[in-house]
Amino acid sequence: MSDFPRDSASIDSSKKLDELEHPAHSQPANLAPVEQRELERLLKKDRFSSLFTVTCAGVALISDGLQNNIMTLTNVIFGQLYGKAYTSAYSTQLSNSLTVGTILGQFGVGIVCDIFGRKAGIVISTFAIVAGIILVTASHGAHGSFTGFIWCFTIGRGLTGIGVGGEYPSSSTSAAEAANERMLKSRGPVFIMVTNFVLSFGGIFACSLYLIVFEAAGGLNANLSTVWRTVFGISIVPPLLVFIFRMRMVSSKLYRKGAIQKGVPPLLTIKYYWKSLIGTAVAWFLYDFVTFPNGVFSGTIIAHLVKAEGKELVRKTAEWQLLLGALALPGCFVGAAIVNRIGRRNLMCCGFAGYLVIGLIVGCAYDKLINVVPAFVVLYGLMQSFGNLGPGNSLGLVSAESYATAVRGTLYGFSACIGKVGAVVGTQTFTPIKNNLGQRWTFIIAAICGIVGLIVSFFFIRNDLGGDLAEEDTRFAAYLEAQGWEGHIGIVGKEALIDREQGEKR
Repeated sequence: MSDFPRDSASIDSSKKLDELEHPAHSQPANLAPVEQRELERLLKKDRFSSLFTVTCAGVALISDGLQNNIMTLTNVIFGQLYGKAYTSAYSTQLSNSLTVGTILGQFGVGIVCDIFGRKAGIVISTFAIVAGIILVTASHGAHGSFTGFIWCFTIGRGLTGIGVGGEYPSSSTSAAEAANERMLKSRGPVFIMVTNFVLSFGGIFACSLYLIVFEAAGGLNANLSTVWRTVFGISIVPPLLVFIFRMRMVSSKLYRKGAIQKGVPPLLTIKYYWKSLIGTAVAWFLYDFVTFPNGVFSGTIIAHLVKAEGKELVRKTAEWQLLLGALALPGCFVGAAIVNRIGRRNLMCCGFAGYLVIGLIVGCAYDKLINVVPAFVVLYGLMQSFGNLGPGNSLGLVSAESYATAVRGTLYGFSACIGKVGAVVGTQTFTPIKNNLGQRWTFIIAAICGIVGLIVSFFFIRNDLGGDLAEEDTRFAAYLEAQGWEGHIGIVGKEALIDREQGEKR
């Protein structure tokens, strides 16, 4: 909640809403034949655009989930292919390359999709993902150089990360805005299912894809180099599959009316949203600090516990990893079912409390649990399920609902990229913690993060979310006006014709 009073009587909200719906830059009343045809085309697109936007966001974010989880088993395969040459430093480098790219994409594309529109961010993200996957799949070092191969792979993953990061603000904000138009009361559950659920499903998708390709390539006689390159090659399909549909979408009604495409006041924005920004950014940092290293290195952890060698180790690890991914999914369903009943903030607190309880159980009983692989995997999966239940489900939703349309992409992207900074820090410190303090401490530290997450969520996350996003736009516009800002709110261009036409019909 901002320092600015949200129920200020000094601002005429209805006047501001009228200004938003009928901006000074509106088109002339009489349209030329070319403009009339363009308007008819846009109106036809607008009828189904919100449905396309929500559906395609879900499919596209499956791709993001796949890219986030694909390195889990790739690390195991590279360990088999390159032996001691593939050190923990190289493993961390390849895993972090995606995350560093994601940080750049989240922040950069977040700004782009606020100024130029959600579709512009989506196009940039798709091209980056496709180009990155192609580079990774074809990775080689000059004259067979292993170091050259690693760096080629790293650059490709970094480029993929820019696209993956860009999908967060562009896809998620557009999905929230589209759901607000189509299904206001169920926006929260729908948003969770097309964002966090499909991102989490990416882990199962990655394991299933690896197992299918592994068996198709000959199972225990498979060429592991062929296996991982085929898996990465197939992963290019989902982003390309939905691209043609996403090009048919038009900007949401919220964006058309509430965008500030020129002269966004950054200081006023921070002054208004500082408290919410601390909540979403710090909570996301803590969540990614725990969940990303545990996801990236879970395959390596399980591989050390499974009694198998060579290619059989790859298969067994993938099977246990598949179970681990499946155990994490119920948290998504439960969270989607109860988010409207208990509220966003309370749901987030429940998830962080699960980190505290399960993290302490696994950490304190680690020496006994490692001798019983099924029990270890189940508890490990429950911890990840609690992560999905709370912060995994809530962070994207809260970041989309806490901020006005004009700055939603930027502040969502900023919060998410601070989260990925947490992922980088967590991934970089995971191995030193494990080597110097022992594996149990990776779980105990997760429990500590759970405590801090509870505190941050309770004091900095708003508990009045869930209403019409247009109301937040009105409050933010009123605040800017009260502070003397005189910029233009609403898009200028062809898509502005849609709302003018609909306004005239009313």
